[in-house]
Amino acid sequence: MTTKSAKELAFLQDLYIATDWGERFAALVDEHVKLPKKGRALYVEAGTGGHALALQERSGQKLTIVCADENEECLELARVKAAALHESTTFQREHAHELSFANDQFDFALGNLSFTPPGNLRQAVNELVRVTKTGGTSAWWLPTAGSFGEFFSIYWEALLGAGVEDHGADVERLIAGLPTVSDVEAWAEEAGLEDVQSWTANEEFDFESGEAFLNSPLIQHFLLPAWLQSIPKAARVKVRNELARIIDEERHTGEFALSLKASLVVGKKSRAQ
Repeated sequence: MTTKSAKELAFLQDLYIATDWGERFAALVDEHVKLPKKGRALYVEAGTGGHALALQERSGQKLTIVCADENEECLELARVKAAALHESTTFQREHAHELSFANDQFDFALGNLSFTPPGNLRQAVNELVRVTKTGGTSAWWLPTAGSFGEFFSIYWEALLGAGVEDHGADVERLIAGLPTVSDVEAWAEEAGLEDVQSWTANEEFDFESGEAFLNSPLIQHFLLPAWLQSIPKAARVKVRNELARIIDEERHTGEFALSLKASLVVGKKSRAQ
């Protein structure tokens, strides 16, 4: 588990996550999503604000964007960026699966669900749709089924090597926790969206070695804590060492690639809530 403070995680997100992981999803959004020129938009899990501010700049001053994130330190960095750009974007702390906004508030609601725990995903989708006005658009993005297969395939072996093979069922739950695109489209329709569309981009992250993989900010502080959460703390170092060993044995001096199915879902709200 990561021991970084909220402030440290905010700086890591700004320096490493937004500029790599975040840009993969942002490119998908920029290609397929067009914000209105006026009204109010919500951006949930906006991080340190880079993508939201870029959208604000493209949309113009008649569109008000409200940025929300659960890490107040991320919002502080975003506020500094907005002030430097003289943007009128506003910021407030929120949890994606439990928004404080009233129903039918925004002409457009965007949700970065790329790090949302699987158990909170469906509720986060419902919340995005709930705060969207009837006739408005909701959009969100997340990893979908088929992501991280390279990691999960060696995770089984690492658990065995570390003597905690009885946690193999936890790997199955991690795999099953990644929804299919069809799942997420169904959630959208059940939440009250119509004309639902989705797009998926196949992305890849390359690492020079097992240690490079495990020490990268993306893995060490944003993905691995969730993957190892069910493993007893006393065994996590052993599991980590086994992961590094297996990766180095299998890559044969080549790079270790981690795949991502980055999916975007968009729909129009058909009824008031």
